[in-house]
Amino acid sequence: MKKIFAFLFCVILLESCSKHDPVLPGVRNDIFDANEVVIQNKELPELSENITNISGDAVCEYRQDAQNVIWNGDKKVWSGFATQTAVQSNQSPICDGKFIYTGLSTGEVIKINTITKQPVWVTDVFRANNLTGGASMVDIVAHVGIDNNYVYAGGLGDAFCKLNANTGYKVWCLNISTGVDFIMIDDFIFAVSTDNNLYAINKQNGDVYWQAEIKKQVKPNYNKKIITVGKHRINPKDGTIIKSFWL
Repeated sequence: MKKIFAFLFCVILLESCSKHDPVLPGVRNDIFDANEVVIQNKELPELSENITNISGDAVCEYRQDAQNVIWNGDKKVWSGFATQTAVQSNQSPICDGKFIYTGLSTGEVIKINTITKQPVWVTDVFRANNLTGGASMVDIVAHVGIDNNYVYAGGLGDAFCKLNANTGYKVWCLNISTGVDFIMIDDFIFAVSTDNNLYAINKQNGDVYWQAEIKKQVKPNYNKKIITVGKHRINPKDGTIIKSFWL
């Protein structure tokens, strides 16, 4: 009986950990399951000439090191949980008034009040099964993006999410992993995934309008209403390849 009780206790404890990962303190949002990607095969409306918001391009005096420590010059602002291994990246916080937002190698997106130096909220941006034998990497490598009081973030833990900037609550999440910065144009996000696809995502509801196969996982560029990913030139309207320069 003692062995059975011990086994059941371990199962219950593991399930609890899978839903409430206690790495960081503060107001925390549960780990969630992301929706499977369903390609709508829909065309986008006419887009603007310029990028609406490029994740990672906001001017911000704060920096972040590989151990999840945030600095203002030589002053430590906040310290997260240091991981034994992390994917190399140039991750850095995004500033928005007195708040900063950033992704961590432990798979969380965090909002910090730079005056109090305290977390406002912490949200796990990876699928729940990654804590119980799923993907071993949950690092958030790509810069987060902010637009109209919403935070957009994707990591290596099979989740790309839209979060409420005030609460950190999920608006929608998709089963998409990304390790490079994404771009936002009007009502759409263009994100390169680790499955070697470029996805066109509706910011409002998370619908995926189309996917385009690419050969290199690099940040998309947008110029004169053409998306470029590596040596692919892609029509943003329907995801068709206009021209490729691969030898």
